[in-house]
Amino acid sequence: MRIIREITMKSGRTKRSGKVTLLGITALICLTCWVSPARADKEAKAARKIIGKWEDTVITVKMVIKERMIMEGREMNRGENKTEATATVIDPSGLAVLPLFLTDPSRISKIFSEGQFGMEGASGFNWDSEITDLKVLLSDGKEVPARIVLRDRDLDLAFVHPSEKLTKPIPALDLSKDAKPDILDRIVVLTRLGKVANRVPSVCLDRIQAVVKKPRTFYVPGPTAMDAGLGAPVFSSDGKVIGILMLRILPSKGTGIGNLFSGVSGMGMLPIVLPAEDIMEVGKQALEATDKSE
Repeated sequence: MRIIREITMKSGRTKRSGKVTLLGITALICLTCWVSPARADKEAKAARKIIGKWEDTVITVKMVIKERMIMEGREMNRGENKTEATATVIDPSGLAVLPLFLTDPSRISKIFSEGQFGMEGASGFNWDSEITDLKVLLSDGKEVPARIVLRDRDLDLAFVHPSEKLTKPIPALDLSKDAKPDILDRIVVLTRLGKVANRVPSVCLDRIQAVVKKPRTFYVPGPTAMDAGLGAPVFSSDGKVIGILMLRILPSKGTGIGNLFSGVSGMGMLPIVLPAEDIMEVGKQALEATDKSE
């Protein structure tokens, strides 16, 4: 009887212990389910705050570009294309920045001419482009004639400015209050949709995938950020500006067609977030160029 009693008592303790463990697991699952929506809700609030504060700094640049393709000295094709790009206003006078690549499609010809794809006779390929008309579409829907005041080919930056002085200052992104994210930090990309969506502001959430520090610092975002499009400003989760989404182009010789399968970076092109301080430094030169030409 004593042995039976001891076995019964041990069995009861085991059941009670199992019950406590089950309760603990259940509580942990409930806590996890509660934390995830709470975190998502916090991120949503932060993103909405960024939209409310900075949406007017994101504008659309409308361009008419004449293009001409030449192969081995012979003109193969010519045409005129109407295109749009996202730009970010960085000064109340209307100075805005966007990737030079989007204003000058002929930059792609350099990749061919330097044998990026290992194409026979590619060195004789040339692609000329020229902007014949440029306007900026402000957040209030006003369309203003503009011009490119400065090109920085090293950073792939183009600075556009209204051709005439605006009647009043417009909202501009403050590049001085910047953030320096670390790998896997959350980011918010703010952009503006096209005409099909009535050009409303839009955001996407992503993370920093890599931080490159040499020869100069820049940040590599995840693939989701590319949905926003080049020229869009990028913020930290607490609302500080990190930089602007750009395209880094670094063609090299003899890489061959096989590099197509190693992603865009293998082709010498990579979407990056260029730090705000770099853009602000060149932006000062653009403002000086604007003042001299007025």
